[in-house]
Amino acid sequence: MYKNYWSMAYNPFQKNNGESSVKLFDSKDYINAKARLEHLNKLGGIGLLTGLSGTGKTYALKKFAEGLNPSLYKVIYILLSTVTVLEFYKSLAYGLDLDPPGRKVDIFNAIQQRLISLVKDRNMRCVIIIDEAQYLQTAILNDLKLLLNFEMDSKDYATLILAGQPLLNNILTKKAHEALKQRIVMNYNFTGINKEEGKKYILDKLKESRVYEQIITEGALEAIVFSGNGAI
Repeated sequence: MYKNYWSMAYNPFQKNNGESSVKLFDSKDYINAKARLEHLNKLGGIGLLTGLSGTGKTYALKKFAEGLNPSLYKVIYILLSTVTVLEFYKSLAYGLDLDPPGRKVDIFNAIQQRLISLVKDRNMRCVIIIDEAQYLQTAILNDLKLLLNFEMDSKDYATLILAGQPLLNNILTKKAHEALKQRIVMNYNFTGINKEEGKKYILDKLKESRVYEQIITEGALEAIVFSGNGAI
């Protein structure tokens, strides 16, 4: 009913509305994260993205992954982070198209060999993205540095991106994770959209759905942005 009343082509704020013409909203956070992810991709190693829910972390990661050439990059996205160490290894192995052996040490070796083989034999680089990483067990975080330790740390055969809530920063400051934190070469925290960005986002989305008149007052726009607390 509301779409007919305002002559909307579609709901501009609904996810997966199927509109291929919807433009990307280039917030300050997105632009900064995109530049850092591209730099990390060239550099290799471990990157860290943190921010509150709704600030755009997952969206930035999605667009980054979509921009990678599938002939040159093998992207593995892991969201289920509340798993045991063995389950995590198996998930990573499946992502690498491996049939994981039964023992952890054998899966570990198989994963390392596959990562090396992708680079040397197929000229492909693996990009491993772990979302909601604040839920990872300490044992998994401890193993991540070992997993990416190739030829006595002289080579980087894969890129690892840890993404999660700001709590993840606090977790990595613990002494138990000092070795992993020292390997992080890129760290960006999403601060969320500011007032002007929020208002522009709403108005641009309405225009995309072919609503060109002012249907939301200035006061209502500010109230919406304020209640969102930096989330999109």
